Amino acid sequence: MTDIRKQLLAAFDAEHREHLQAIRTALDHAGGGGVDLTDIFRRAHSLKGAARAVDLPAVEEVAHQLEALFSQVLEGQQALDDPAIAVVRQNLDLIEDLVADVLKPPEAQMSPASASEPAAPELEPADPKADASAPTDTGTGPYLRVAAEQMEDLSDSMYQLLAELQADEGIDDTLRQIELEIRGLGRSWDQLHAQVSALSSAAQRPQGRDVPSFAPRLRDFDQGLKALFRRLSALSRDRRQSSWSIEQAARQVRDSIDRVSLVSAETVFGGFGHMVREIARKAGRDVEVRSIGLDIQVDRQVLQALKDPVMHLLRNAVSHGAEPPEERIARGKPERAEVTLELASRGARLAISVRDDGRGPNLARIEQVAVERGLLQSRDAGHVPPMMDQLLSLVFAPGFSTAGEVDRLSGRGMGLSVVAEAVRKLQGSVLLRPRYPHGTEILLNVPFTAARQSLLLLEAEERTFGLPSHAVDRLLRLPASTLESVEGRPTVRIEIGGEDVIVPVVALAALTGSPNAPLPTEAGHVKAVVIRHGSRTCALAVNAFHDVRTMLVSDVQAIGLSELISGTVLLENELPALVLSPDKLVEHWVKNEGKLAAGGLGLTRWAPEEERRAKTILVVDDSITTRTLEKSILEAQGYEVLLSVDGIDALHALRSGEAIVDLVIADVEMPRMDGFGLLQAIKNDPRLSTLPVILMTSRADPEDVRKGLDLGASAYITKQKFDQRELLATIGQML
Repeated sequence: MTDIRKQLLAAFDAEHREHLQAIRTALDHAGGGGVDLTDIFRRAHSLKGAARAVDLPAVEEVAHQLEALFSQVLEGQQALDDPAIAVVRQNLDLIEDLVADVLKPPEAQMSPASASEPAAPELEPADPKADASAPTDTGTGPYLRVAAEQMEDLSDSMYQLLAELQADEGIDDTLRQIELEIRGLGRSWDQLHAQVSALSSAAQRPQGRDVPSFAPRLRDFDQGLKALFRRLSALSRDRRQSSWSIEQAARQVRDSIDRVSLVSAETVFGGFGHMVREIARKAGRDVEVRSIGLDIQVDRQVLQALKDPVMHLLRNAVSHGAEPPEERIARGKPERAEVTLELASRGARLAISVRDDGRGPNLARIEQVAVERGLLQSRDAGHVPPMMDQLLSLVFAPGFSTAGEVDRLSGRGMGLSVVAEAVRKLQGSVLLRPRYPHGTEILLNVPFTAARQSLLLLEAEERTFGLPSHAVDRLLRLPASTLESVEGRPTVRIEIGGEDVIVPVVALAALTGSPNAPLPTEAGHVKAVVIRHGSRTCALAVNAFHDVRTMLVSDVQAIGLSELISGTVLLENELPALVLSPDKLVEHWVKNEGKLAAGGLGLTRWAPEEERRAKTILVVDDSITTRTLEKSILEAQGYEVLLSVDGIDALHALRSGEAIVDLVIADVEMPRMDGFGLLQAIKNDPRLSTLPVILMTSRADPEDVRKGLDLGASAYITKQKFDQRELLATIGQML
């Protein structure tokens, strides 16, 4: 068995155990109705693909049967009752046995014939001395087995340390400032010393009287001040040297940890070529598979996260792109189809290309499916079709599939949304485009490391956002007078690739929650960041640029902005900032450009203040992230926002009378007093009973919804299906 085969089987062993355990755990809770059917379906789907990648057809077949069963349950054609659960458990045990047989050591895999042969004569015991002196190094060097989670924790701790060191730079600045101030104080003292000495000498001359001399005391003070200055200067030098040494040492440790975390892409993608040839053979198609750049070193987490998506893309390349031989010959192509998987380094990013020389994207079929799913309006014959990049972006919508029939090759209609979701979690981008003269290419662009990203921190409407620096084409500071109006929308002319290009300018705030936000201006100028996605370029106007940092990005769903957000980071003040997805921002602009900035150039104009006061909303949630995000959304709409950490804190704020609250938005699950208790207390208080209350929670159980409404809630919004526009519309109806 080759080394790469051993590595692939070892990886599959760990992966299949994780999937089996997760499915079994889900089945244990099936009686209570708490089974995430979508998750166990996808796990069966992933298990099938992983088995195919390591060439275990028996395991693949059993996983395929499980996938089919879960698919029927999802579609309501089969109940997940006791008999069905028993069948699932039997198949899980069968998979475990099949894998165990494959992973048995060679000496354990004896045939019945060999097992019945006479045993070999017992050998003499080995000489202990000779055994002790025998070399144990096999040439591969000593290894220490460490759990991947421990390496990830170590890496995260290292980056947190670097963040602390970066924040610690403020102490160096303070020391330098004190040093400068004492230097200036010393110069002032030298002048004062000379004046006091002159006055002291003059005071001793009249009538020859003896006047106490201040000279010794002045001399002592002068020497003490200079000694203090020398000590401070030495401390400042030592501090700078120490900070530099610590930072260099920390960076060396960081680089060492990063190197340990990196593995060859061959370890995860190495078996994909065989897998593609096998599924093509079963489909009656002849395919040549090329793999390029598999020796590249990438974070293990990134490769594992991309394993299923890349496998899905390769299957698509065969099912959608590899035509039958006779069709290829009729089109003047080589009889044998070609599918290529290529990995390359693009700065600090990993670029993955999956391409074929097949039919290319079927734009008419994509438009037809989009109309059927309500993603596009149907158009009359003769009307201009949607732009190609708009159509191609639709293939990544959840559940979007152009497959004519569902089979094990087409992925059961899962579509490319699984690819887009995996890439989004890695703070990356995905793009589909046709190849010329024929074929299709899908490009994935992700960071080499899973959680750390270089971010440009910027500000829009007093909210701080992070934008991945790889997507930033340039930063602009434009005189507002140079902006042009094209079809009533602000644009700017800039040079891109040697050409003069007209680029739309839109306020970032208009994309992140305030559709009618004007372009922010400062001293007659507009600050904008130019980003690109595919053939589209857009300039986002912001209030301020801050700096570029490498930061830990957490995969936290942002309420109301989940489509545009790829994660969050924590700033120095422990408040979360949203990390924006550049490609989703551009797509959002393309979809809604008719609604955004439709009024002329949309520059900020100071309108007279409204005579009526702004409405005040009390947000009650024990999560600082949720409180901060809801506050940002509401303040962007002009509401005054108060915050409380639980029901008791909220009741105190309401009954204190310090502020007039017009509406309450409360989480249900909170310590001390939950949302139901708060709602009941409000409705039982005559002074507060008319106050509208919106309950917002992750608990979507119908009984919880009914309980909240029975207690007098004005609305009940679940976070899983939450949409910012729904919340704002609900508030608008109540206020």
